[in-house]
This record gives sequence, C-alpha cells and structure tokens, in this order.
Amino acid sequence: MSIVVQKYGGSSVSDAEAIKRVARRIVETHRAGNSVCVVVSAMGDQTDELLDLAKQVTPTPPARELDMLLTSGERISMALVAMAIAQLGEEARSFTGSQAGVITDEAHGAARIIDVTPGRIQSALDAGHIAIVAGFQGVSQTTKDITTLGRGGSDTTAVALAAALGAEVCEIYTDVDGVFTADPRVLPNARKLDVISMEEMLDLAANGSKILHLRCVEYARRYGIRIHVRSSWSRKPGTMVTQNPYEGEGAVEAPIITGIAHDHSEAKITIVGVPDQVGVAAKIFGAIAESGINIDMIVQNVSAAETAKTDISFTLPQADGSKGLSVLRSIKAEVDYEDVRLDDKIGKIALVGAGMKSHPGVSAKFFRALAEAGINIEMISTSEIRVSAVTRADQLEDAVRAVHTAFGLDSSEDAIVYGGTGR
Repeated sequence: MSIVVQKYGGSSVSDAEAIKRVARRIVETHRAGNSVCVVVSAMGDQTDELLDLAKQVTPTPPARELDMLLTSGERISMALVAMAIAQLGEEARSFTGSQAGVITDEAHGAARIIDVTPGRIQSALDAGHIAIVAGFQGVSQTTKDITTLGRGGSDTTAVALAAALGAEVCEIYTDVDGVFTADPRVLPNARKLDVISMEEMLDLAANGSKILHLRCVEYARRYGIRIHVRSSWSRKPGTMVTQNPYEGEGAVEAPIITGIAHDHSEAKITIVGVPDQVGVAAKIFGAIAESGINIDMIVQNVSAAETAKTDISFTLPQADGSKGLSVLRSIKAEVDYEDVRLDDKIGKIALVGAGMKSHPGVSAKFFRALAEAGINIEMISTSEIRVSAVTRADQLEDAVRAVHTAFGLDSSEDAIVYGGTGR
C-alpha cells in the first residue's frame, strides 16, 4: 500500500460540519487502498484566540507555557477528526507531535525539526488504522518540553512526516483550489497554476505568499517530497509543486512569470550617517544576527565625498522593528552613526518566474508597470528568478494589480476562496 500524507488547515476543520467533510475525504482515500497519515491545524482562528487570551493574562507570557497553551488547539482538532472517522466506520488513532516522533531543538515559538522517528505512526498504519497527527508541534530533544514550530508549522510537520514515512506525496488541503499567480483574496482574477517548481515556490513563500510556509517548501526540496496543493471543499486537481516540472519527458515549458507575491508584514530601518569604513557593516549586521533577527533586503548608498559617510537601509519582520532599533542603539557609540529610523508603513512586491532567466526586459516591464500606476520604489532586490521592490504599504495592492495585468496573468474566471477569515 502506498502512503499518503494529508494536511488540513484551520479553515478546513473550522467547525463540526467541516470536520465531517474532511473525515469523508480521508476515509475515501483510505478505502482507495492507501495508508493515510493526516496532519491537522487548530480549528479556524483558535491559535490566534489562544494567543489573545494569553496576552490578556500577561503581556509577556513565558515562552514554555505559551507553547503548552497554543498546542492545545491542534490536539482538539486531531481528536475530533479521529472521532468523525470512527463515525464513518474506520479505525483512527490520534497522536500529538511528540507522540508522532517530531523531535525539535529547544527554541520555543520557532523550533526547528531535528529528526522524525515515526515508530508509533508506522505501527498504526501497519495495523490498518488512519493516523491523525497534531501539527505545529514537537518535543525538544534536550529539555523534553513541548515546542511549537512557528506560523505555518503544520505544513512543515506534514512534509517532515511524508519524508520520514516514505510517502508518495504530501497533500496540503486549504481554502483555495491551488497555487495562484497572486493572492486570490486580493486579485480574484488570479490564474491557478497546474505545476510550479520548488525553486519558484520557495521565492513566492519567502516574499509573502501565504499558500505554503517557507520552511515546509525548504524541507520538501531537501528530501524530494512532491507537494500537492488542493482545496478541501472541491475536487479540482490543484497544483503540483515538484522539483523539475520543466525538465524531462512530459515537462511543461517554464513560464516567463509564474506569479506575484506581496507582503505587508515587513518594516524598514535606515541608519543615517554611517562612517564609510571597512568593518562597519560587519559590526551592524553582526549585532542584528546575534539578536536573532532575519534580514531581507539591504541597500547602502554611495558615501558623500565631503563627509565620507553613507546611509544603510534594510528590511526586517515588522514584529522585530522595535527590537532592531534597540540593538542598533546599543552599538551607536561603537559604530558612530548619526541617527536610526524605523518605517513600518512599507510593503514588498515580488515578481517570480523561472523563465525570466532567458528573457531580457522583465525588470524594465516590472518597473514601467509600477511607474504607470504612480507607485514609487524605495528599495530593489533581484535574483536569477525574482525581482522585488519595496513600496508604501497603502500602495502595495495597487502595485500587485498593475504588475499582474502588465504581465498578462489575469484570468477570465474569478478564483473561489471557500473559507477562512485570513486572520
């Protein structure tokens, strides 16, 4: 029997009727002759509600106890899904992340998977049972405490289990029919993609696309796991995310542009009057790195001849903006810069496509579309298959629409968003 891993997001298990619908699909897959392992997220917005509750109790909840609280959402989902499957006449066994053998480091709130030892899951599958696993969680290898994997962690759990079990495919069920050329909540006329490469999906995920979590795609690429993105509300074929869809027999031609991602969750820090000397940038970004802040785009201006000083700007997660300011202020005397400023009203748009490697003029068309829409560009970053730019936050969605149309990505049919609040 082939092993299939399925993951259902919060909108797919948001209430009793949704759970019953998901259970029917799981049982159908099992009765088709597959061994089935299912990963579930917390119901609807339950994780956010638990987080809100914790912050009502204390503005700074202890990280260990917060993880204990937040993982309860997935445990509720796994038990209810197992009950719904039992009601349909099949045997199901539910497991927490630690029971499923998801071993992590000890970083509460953003733990990374070190190993997966799915002995109990494999035993359940061998016995003909359907295994239901709570996503988003694991257990620390050193402290034995419960940990969470961060936002999108259930996707990562599913791919990690698929790799450990030797699954044929990892099916990610969500509230849209697959991966689209842009977020269908912003652009209803975005076009669904039949296939997309891991490389393209990584860039889209890293630049704000919410359909798959970045770490999930990284894990899938590392272990060669195909991801099938589908809707739990429909029977449409979805999107296959695979290593080399544009190579070999049956391959499709790489599109010039695969899609557009956008991100409202970044901020920009500008350090004004930085001495243009060897080692200064290393001091700045070394301090930022030691604080655990991830940096995205960096721009350094040409130094002024009369002062031999320059300005350095970089983007970082909005949630880390205040922390970044504190770090930089702590090294002001050492670096001897003039001022530091935080701007949390920015947005990022990214154009992604494997085909742009061999098609000149993509960047020019991208910037022309933004100019014609009256949108100013503050920062630019490029790679072999991506061009991204920072704009004002209130212009970001207009930028997405303008670029999407300029590259002929609009569809004649509107995409359907079946559920979820988008919170």
